[in-house]
Order: sequence, then structure tokens, then C-alpha cells
Amino acid sequence: MTFSQELPQERIIPTDLRDEMSRSYLEYAMSVIVGRALPDARDGLKPVHRRILYAMHELGLSPDRPFRKCARVVGDVIGKYHPHGDSAVYEALVRMAQDFSMRLPLINGHGNFGSVDNDPPAAMRYTECRLQALTADALLQDIEQETVDFADNYDGSQQEPTVMPSRIPQLLLNGSSGIAVGMATNIPPHNLGELVDGLIALIHNPEITDIELTQYIHGPDFPTGGRILGTSGIREAFTTGRGSITMRGVASIETLEQKGRQDREAIIITELPYQTNKAALIEKIAEMVNEKRLEGISDIRDESDRDGMRVVIELKRDAYPQVVLNNLYKQTPLQNNFGANMLALVNGEPQLLSLKRFLSVFLEFREECLRRRTQFQLRKAQERDHLLQGLLIALENLDPVIQLIRGAADAAIAKQELVERFGLSEVQADAILQMQLRRLTALEAEKIQREHEDLQIQIADLLDILNRRERMLGIIEAEAIQLKDKFASPRRTLIEKSEGDLGDIDLIANEQSVILVTEQGYIKRMPVSTFEAQSRATRGRAGARIKEDDAVEHFFACNDHDSILFFSDRGVVFGVRAYQIPLGSRASRGVPVVQLLPISREEKVTSVMPVSEFSEDEYLVMMTNLGFIKKTSLAAFSNIRSNGLIAISLEEGDQLRWVRRARIEDSIIIGSRRGMAIHFRADNQQLRPLGRATRGVRAMSLRSGDELVGMDILPGAIAANLEEQGDDEADLDLVADDSSAEAIIEEPTARGPWVLVITNHGFGKRVPVSQFRLQNRAGKGLTSTKFKSTQPPDRVTALRIVNPDEELMLVTTRGIIIRQAINAISSQSRAATGVRVQRLDEDDAIAAVTVVPASEVTEEAEVVLEQQEAAEDDSTTPESI
Repeated sequence: MTFSQELPQERIIPTDLRDEMSRSYLEYAMSVIVGRALPDARDGLKPVHRRILYAMHELGLSPDRPFRKCARVVGDVIGKYHPHGDSAVYEALVRMAQDFSMRLPLINGHGNFGSVDNDPPAAMRYTECRLQALTADALLQDIEQETVDFADNYDGSQQEPTVMPSRIPQLLLNGSSGIAVGMATNIPPHNLGELVDGLIALIHNPEITDIELTQYIHGPDFPTGGRILGTSGIREAFTTGRGSITMRGVASIETLEQKGRQDREAIIITELPYQTNKAALIEKIAEMVNEKRLEGISDIRDESDRDGMRVVIELKRDAYPQVVLNNLYKQTPLQNNFGANMLALVNGEPQLLSLKRFLSVFLEFREECLRRRTQFQLRKAQERDHLLQGLLIALENLDPVIQLIRGAADAAIAKQELVERFGLSEVQADAILQMQLRRLTALEAEKIQREHEDLQIQIADLLDILNRRERMLGIIEAEAIQLKDKFASPRRTLIEKSEGDLGDIDLIANEQSVILVTEQGYIKRMPVSTFEAQSRATRGRAGARIKEDDAVEHFFACNDHDSILFFSDRGVVFGVRAYQIPLGSRASRGVPVVQLLPISREEKVTSVMPVSEFSEDEYLVMMTNLGFIKKTSLAAFSNIRSNGLIAISLEEGDQLRWVRRARIEDSIIIGSRRGMAIHFRADNQQLRPLGRATRGVRAMSLRSGDELVGMDILPGAIAANLEEQGDDEADLDLVADDSSAEAIIEEPTARGPWVLVITNHGFGKRVPVSQFRLQNRAGKGLTSTKFKSTQPPDRVTALRIVNPDEELMLVTTRGIIIRQAINAISSQSRAATGVRVQRLDEDDAIAAVTVVPASEVTEEAEVVLEQQEAAEDDSTTPESI
């Protein structure tokens, strides 16, 4: 006999396997979604949390009662409502008691309930719990007044609430997270005071938008504090239901005083992003330090105690604290993203909710709860009043009622006769029969009458609440404000306006550097600290390995965060950040510029400029090889395309050579190769601002065989002082063959600025700017220096404006670099030849000069400066002055 013959034919049901699998999977998925993983938008609870709270309510674990073992609560929950494992129930109970998981915990835990280090809680047989006051007042207050529906438990032996009668938007208050089948939810916690303010705003203005609600609910408020960077993620989550919110821990930079050791800088972490494991964070930082992925950290320790969190990260002496902190934000969970996914159950269906939709769903539910509570109270009041009315009738007919009762054979006959004779209901007749004799006194009768009148007023008020929605909304608002006043706390999470993305610039220390560019297009960056200050007239140090047919052309100081603008001879400007230029040692050649810039081989970089900020009040003054000059707003170069921008329009055969920054009140000084200099204002009268694609005007009239060698900017206040002085001092007619050409200007070294003139034979001097009077543009100018040597001919290499607190760096055509204080160079007249600033080999010459702002002058440099000044004073006679 076959298997089909053994079974009754009518029990075999033909079924499509595909339909059966689809139906079964959908039933399973909906069971997980509705019954386990997703919270209800009305009370913000999942079934397991709701069952735990209701079981504790049934056990009488109110806030004013003693604690009870968690094992007892878990046992009741499993036995009555939640037929799952005890570990799942206990984990849910523990989370509702953790102040670092919930903004306002719903359970008051006694014992070890875990920590922010992800330490596990103690076993349920050791820990104790009871309800928090907020839970009793906001979630369970009206549960006995038929405000919510009850349903059978899993075996039909008990009744459990399908939702809690919440008086506050609990889902937004404490948030929720869960993974269902094919969907997940991740709702951040918020501040109770802000939620109540937002709810009240919605009550008063039902047309309010999500964006307008953010004026009241600013964003998530995490229990662990921290910071939220930017508002774009919050706005996106509140309007669409999904958004990425950037969280950052709170860290400060402190100086630790150590006995017997040098003080150290340290980063102190006091708050962590929400759901960040402190122990795992410390372990990750230590691991990255060991793997050399984090630099500048010497030690890390956890000093947290019951007073708060304190993680100390000691730094090395040469570390930059802000850079180390930025790297911690970039590479560790000290900065993290919260992926908000505002998914919740609405009428048993999962929906993605915006902020207004959240509050609207809650408000509708709260109205329904209040309506059912009012109806319950009305029914109870009417039932009580009905009884009182029967008692009053009995008191008015006391003697007949007593005679009727005494004459009746039994209670049933007495009840029937009372109903028939006095028109009472059966309930009233029962109440009269059960009335005690003491209620027959005059005082008790007066109490019954007064209670009846009070109930009439109460019934009228309850009917008014049911008939007027504004009354109902007013009660909801008053109850919410009462909870806010009692339980709300200040915001813990600070919302910063700036976005949290850390760029490469945030991870680079803003150190001082010098950048060197050669004629053949090699470039490199070196820290200023590579070169120590030296005394005047020494040989210096090698700064670059230069080819025999190459020479240094551009040499300047900057900060690593600066934008470096490269101007080519064809009038095109390119831009990179200083830190993007590769670091090189003193002996290295550098990298080709073509690897950094999209520049053609025929094009050559003729001017390089560091810019920290593209201000609207500043201009770029550009001068060409043929002497055309113009000024253009610096802001016009703030956004440079990857293939460059046109900076100036050039004539045939002309090249862009010099670019400087200036303000409208500044003045410009220009020097020529044969020692002439012209000084004129940069205002709109002498030099009006032009656009990028323009040629400019004539700067200086040159003699035959002469060429321009440099341009610099004099601050406006100095130029104004020169104009006030007049031409008496500035018109000092000194010529190259004057016998007093070696005159030294006797003035304090602290005065300045000066015009620094450096020749290619290594001579230099400082000339007071007062000796260069202001002239009109396009003139021949004044003599700036006298040349000491004619074979080979000495010529001006650089003409710069300098101040006493700066240092000078010179580089030769063979790559020898020397760094010295500006004050080490003598202050002389325009016609003097200067002093030797660098001793050169026979076939070497000064190629470029840059000025470095000195952070400090060492004692050694001061001693050298005093010795040099003393030697110069001894060699100077009164006749030569």
C-alpha cells in the first residue's frame, strides 16, 4: 500500500509551494515587525518593554515602594506576558535602567546595571529595581481608567495593555533602535523640555512645519552629552525621517603639572558620543599609536570615577595638540555618525515619520486617551450620582421606606416594592437596602445632598470637555507642562553650527615653512626650524642640491595652511595648499612643479605668493617684465580652477614677474637692477583697480640697459607719515659718486621699517624709508644704493621692505642658504654700499631673498648682534658720518 493510500483522501490539500512560502514568510516578517522589533509611535515602547513596565505596575513597584529583585520581575513577565528567554527580558529591563542609554530612564535600578565601558550587568538574582517617578506619572497614571485597550496574553489567562497611556512623546524622549525583517529603526533621544515646547507649539498652530518646529526642538539630546556638528543632518532627519547626525565627544587641551618633570600638554576627554564604548575607544587609540597611525601621543590612561568621565591622553613635547585632537576625531570613534531612521508603528503598520508627524500621531493618541478617561470619569460620576439620587428619595420618604422594608417578607420582595412604589431603579433599590442606619442622621443626609450637587457640577464639566476640543487640548497642554516642570533637565548635547567634516587641513599642523623653487622648476618645502640663526658674513648652510645649470629663483616663508598662488610668465595663476608641497631635506632637490600644477613645459612660474585669507579689502599688485603694473582684488582669486585662471593680459614679448599684496592706503616701492627705486601710492588715483584680464599701466621709467628687479609694499601708516614730513628729509640728493656714500644712519635699531637692498655680490643694507619720498607713478625714481664692485658688475638682486622683528634668509645660485637677523645688517643712507651679508665663493652669487617673521631672538643671536654693532662703532669716524 502506498503512502497516499494510508491517509484519508480528504486531508491531503494541494498547495502551491511558492504561495505557501510567501505567505508564511510574510506572516513571520509581520510578527517580528509588530511583535518584537519596532516601537509603537504612540507610547514609544516595544512589546517587551511594555510588558515589563506593566508587570512591575502589577507588582506594586511604585517609586515610593522598596526595591524588588529583578529575577522576580523577569519571572512575572515570562510567566504572564512574554514567552521568550529570560536573558532577552532582563537585557530590556537593564537598558531601561541605564542613564547612559536612555535620556530619562524608566526603571530605577539598584546594583550593577553595566557601564559605558560595556561591562555586563550583574545577574538578575543580584540586582533590584522599581519604577521611576516619570514612568508612574507619564506612562502608567491613567491605565486603570479604561484609557487604552487590553488584550489576552499568549495563553488567554491574563489581560495586558496593547499600549501605554503616555502623556509625553516617549519615543522621541528616549529613542529606540531595532532590526526587523527588511527594515530597521534608529531614533535618537531628545530633551523633554524641548519636546513639550514643540507639542504645545503644534497644539497652538496645527499648520506648523517641520522646520518651524526646530525652533523648539533643536535636535537630539544624548544622555552621554557630547556635541552635534552642524544642523543639516538634524534638518534632514526631522523633515524626511532619515539623516546622518555627526556626533563628537568633548575634549579639552590642558597643561599637566608634573613634579620633577617638565609640564606636558594633554587632551582630556570628558564626554563621549552616544553609544560609544569608552574601553574600546581607549584600546583603539593605543593600538593606533603602536601601529604609528597616530602620532604625538606618549601615554593614555582612564581617570574616570563616580564624579564623571576623564580620559587623559598625554602628548609628546613636539606634538601639536589641536592636530592630534583632529586626528582622534578623524580616525577614532571620538567622532561618530548617528544614522537616524525614524521608523515606527502607526496603526500597526511601519511608517517613516517626520518630526511633525511624530508629534501629530502622539497628539491624536493623547486626545483619544483623554476622551476615554473623561468618558470613564463621566460614567463613574453618573453612576454615583444615580445612587445618591435614590438615597435622597429614600431620605425624603424615610418613614414609608422603613415601613415597607419592615413589612416585606425578604430582601427580594422589599427591592421589588421599592422599585414599584417609588419609581427607583434596581441599583438604587439595592443601595437603599444596603444603607446603614447612621446614614439616616441629618448630618449624613446633608453630606449626601452636597455630594450630589458636586457631582452635578463635575458631570457638567466632563460633558463640556467631551464637547469642546479646545478644553481637551488645554488639559493635554497643562499635563505636559506639569511633567516638564517636574522632570525636565537642561540640554546635555551642544549643537554646533559648523559641520563635522574634517578636511586634510585640519589634520596638518600650521607650522612655519620656507618654500624654494628653482629656475628649472623644482620645488620643495622645508620647516623654518631647519635653519638656525647665524651671524652676519658667515657662509651659511646648503639648502638644496642644485644642478650646475640650475639656480634658485623663488624663496619665501609661509604657514602650512596657506594657499600658495603660482603666477606664470604667461599671466596665469594656479593654486595649491602649502602642505600639499612635499617636504624636502636641506640636501634634496625637490619635486618638479609640473607634478603639482597643470602647467605646460613652455610656461614658467615667475612669482609665488602665500595667502592665508582672501580678503575683500586687499589687492594683488602685479608687475610685468616690461614695467606694466596693475592691482586686482584678492577675492577674485579665491576660487581657482584646477587648470588655472587668467591673472593679467600681456603684450607680445612681455611676462608677468612680480605679485604682491596691498591695501588701498598702502604705497608701492619698485627697484631696478642698476640701483634706482620709485615710491608711489597704491590708491585709486595712482593705480585704480582693474579686472583679471587687463594689462595695467606703466610703473617706472627705466634708463637704457636697466631692468626691474623687485617690488614691495609699504604699509599705509608709514606712507602717511612720509607725506607729513615733507620733502626736506626725502629729497636728500645723494649720487653714486658722493664721497659720503658709506654714511651710516645713526638711529635706534628698534625703528623701522627699512628698505632692504641686497646685491648679487653679497652686500646689503637697510635704508630708512623716509629717504624715499612719495612720487608719481611712471617716474625715474631715486638712487637706492652705490655699487662697490664693477668687475664683474655688481647689481641689485632684491629690494624689500623689512621690520626689526624679522629675519632674513638668502639663497645663492648654488643653493647655499643663510638665515640671520635683520638687525644684524647696518642701517645706511641711500648712497652707501652696505655691508657684507653673506660670504660667497668666486663663482657664486645671491639668487633670491626672503623675509621670515621671527618668533623669538636667541641669546646667542643677541650677543652676536652686540659684538657686530660694537665693531661697526669702532670702525666709524666722525668724518665719515
